[in-house]
Order: sequence, then structure tokens, then C-alpha cells
Amino acid sequence: MKKLSAGIVLYQLTDARLQVLLVHPGGPFWAKKDLGAWSIPKGEYEEGHDPQAAALQELREETGLVLADVELIPLETVRQSGGKVVTAWAAQQDFDVTTLVSNTFELAWPKGTAPREFPEVDRAQWFEPREARRKLVTAQAAFVDRLIAKLREAGHEVADG
Repeated sequence: MKKLSAGIVLYQLTDARLQVLLVHPGGPFWAKKDLGAWSIPKGEYEEGHDPQAAALQELREETGLVLADVELIPLETVRQSGGKVVTAWAAQQDFDVTTLVSNTFELAWPKGTAPREFPEVDRAQWFEPREARRKLVTAQAAFVDRLIAKLREAGHEVADG
């Protein structure tokens, strides 16, 4: 059974300067990883469930941000190297990264010790497109390109910075 995931690409557009919000996974495995480790806020959902509702829920769980009455721009799907299929939407929204609130998970780390609690997301940051592509899990970089194309189609001047 394939794994399905859904997420939101938050973006800001000021004077043709685009920035997208990325999140860094928490926990010991990701602690020292940077390039190719960041993601859009996203999470898994079961087949047959509403992927857009899952994307909005995951955004809330991973950042603390609740989106209401915001236009969601469909960015279609990508298949990550491990086979997971990620569906995403974009939303223009400001977010103060210092207000990040993430849900947590438990993990026995190091192995054989009592479980400890780790944040699912340990930080969030705004990136311009060029840097976002470097930071993102490889397949998700397509969402940045698709967002730029959609914004240009809508008549916005968007630098690819």
C-alpha cells in the first residue's frame, strides 16, 4: 500500500520577491542534517480521506498555524524517492517563525534507553526559491517551481532568487 502525504506551501510575495516556508524535522536522526532535509509542512493520511483537509491539519500540527478563508492553489503531486506520494497546495500567508508550535513524538534514543519526547518539527524558516530548492527533500523542490509558474500565470512578477 502506497504512503500518501499532503501539505501546504506557505508563501510571501513582496515586490516580486518570493519566499516559501519550510520546516526542519525534529528528532535525533535529523539533528545534524540540513541540505535535502527540510520539507513543506505535511503529513500522512489514509487513502479515501480528504487530502486537502489532511494538509491543513498537518500545517496546524507542525506549526501551530490555522488557515481560514485563504485561497489554496493546487500544486499537484510528487513522488519522493522512498515512494511516498505528496500532494500540496500553496497559500499566501504571513507566519512568524518564532511562534512555531509543533506536536511531538516519543522515541527511545539512544536505543535501549527510556523513550524521550521530540518535536515533530524543530524549526521553520522562510527561504527564497533558489535556497529552498537546496534545502528541500529533492522531489518537493518541484512544488517551488510549480508555485512560481502559477503565480506568473496569475500575472505576478516573481523573481526566481
